[in-house]
Amino acid sequence: MTMTSRERLAATLRHEPTDRVCVDFGGTAVTGMAVSIVAKLRRRILGEKEYRVKVVEPYQMLGEIDDDLREALGIDVMGVSAPTNMFGFANRGWKPFTLFDGTEVLVPEDFNVTMDENRNLLIYPEGDTSVPPSGRMPEGGYFFDAIPRQEPVVEETLDPAANLEEFTLLTEQDLRHYAHGADRALLLDKGAIVGTPGTAFGDIALVPALWRKQTRGIREIEEWYVSTSARKEYVFKVFEGQCEIALKNLERMIAVLGDKVQVAFVTGTDFGTQSGLFISPKTYRGLYMPFHKIINGYIHEHSSWKTFIHSCGCVVDLIPDFIEAGFDVLNPVQTSAAGMDPAVLKKRFGKDLVFWGGGVDTQQTLPYGTPDEVYRQVRERIRIFNEGGGFVFNTVHNIQANVPVENVEAMFRALREQ
Repeated sequence: MTMTSRERLAATLRHEPTDRVCVDFGGTAVTGMAVSIVAKLRRRILGEKEYRVKVVEPYQMLGEIDDDLREALGIDVMGVSAPTNMFGFANRGWKPFTLFDGTEVLVPEDFNVTMDENRNLLIYPEGDTSVPPSGRMPEGGYFFDAIPRQEPVVEETLDPAANLEEFTLLTEQDLRHYAHGADRALLLDKGAIVGTPGTAFGDIALVPALWRKQTRGIREIEEWYVSTSARKEYVFKVFEGQCEIALKNLERMIAVLGDKVQVAFVTGTDFGTQSGLFISPKTYRGLYMPFHKIINGYIHEHSSWKTFIHSCGCVVDLIPDFIEAGFDVLNPVQTSAAGMDPAVLKKRFGKDLVFWGGGVDTQQTLPYGTPDEVYRQVRERIRIFNEGGGFVFNTVHNIQANVPVENVEAMFRALREQ
C-alpha cells in the first residue's frame, strides 16, 4: 500500500519497513541544496528556464525547494523554519540578485551586500550596512564564511552572560510563525522537522552570532575551541544558561506545535574530523552530554518528537554516547570519514538510531563520479541503510553548487527506481 509522506516518515522513525525509502531535501540547513543546483533542477525537470529560486538560507546560499519541486522529486520532509535566518532577517520582500556563477535568484529584502577592494561580497547582520559585516563570500564563491567580531578577551572581566546574549525567549509572533509552518506541513501531509532554538550547545556555526549587530564574549572560532579545554567552567556556565532558556522555549513550542511536528533538530555541533574525533569522549561526556540528556529527556517526556543530532566526521566512537544521551536520529552520516562504514554502522547502531543521510558521498562520488557511479552508490546505500527501516535518504550534507546536475538527476533516478 502506498504511504503518504507523513506516514512514511512516521514509520521510518519507528524503524518499520516502508513502501519506499523516506527522502529529505530542504528540511534542514544541513540537508539542502545550493541555490544554483535547485535552479538547474527546475530547468531540467520542470522546464522553468526563467524561474528565479529563492535563497532561503543565505549563509550557505541554499535554495528553496517549493511544493512543485518537492512533488516532482518525491521529497517527503518539510522544515518548519525559524522566524529569521542566520543573518538575523526574515525571508520576505524578495528581490533579484545574481550569483558569481551567473545564476539569477531571489534574495530577502534585507539581504544587503557590499563589495570590498578584493571583490569579496560582505553581508551584514539584520541587513544593516552601518555595522561591521558578519559574512564574507570570496570572488567566485558560492556561500558566505563567518566573520567573527570578537572584542579583546580580558580574563578578569570575562562573563558567561556575554555569550548568552543571543539566547532569548520566543515571542508570540515567533510561535505563530512556527505554528504556520507546522500547519502547512500537516495540510500537505508531509513529514515535519523543526529546529529547537538554543539547544545546539557549542555549535561553531552559531558561536560567532552572525545575526547580531554587536557581539561580546568568546566569538573567534579558535578561541572558542581553546576555551572548551582551557575555560571549561566558563563554557559550562554558558551551557547552563543556554539550557535554562531552551527549556522554556521548548515548553512553549511543544504546547503550540504538538503532534504536527515529528522531529526536533536539537544540535548541529560537529565532534568529528575526517580521520577521528574532534574532542575526547571524556570531554563530550563531561561538557556536552549532560545538557543533551536534559534536552532530549524533556522532549521525549513532553512530546512525541524524535530528536536529531547533526555531527560531521568520524564520530563512530561517540555514537554509543549519543544513544545514551537520548538521540534518535544521526545526521549527516559521513561515510567517507574513517570508521564510518555504512554496513558496520547499520549493524552496530541500526536498532537504536535512524540514519538520516549517508545516501551518497558528497566529497567524491557526487561531485566527481559519473552518473552511473552515483546511481550505483545510491542504490547500494538504500540497500544497506534501509534494511528493516530506519533510514531517511539524504546526501552527506548539502549538495554544493559545483556538482554536475547530471549526477543529481542520477541520484533521483535511483530513488525513483527502487
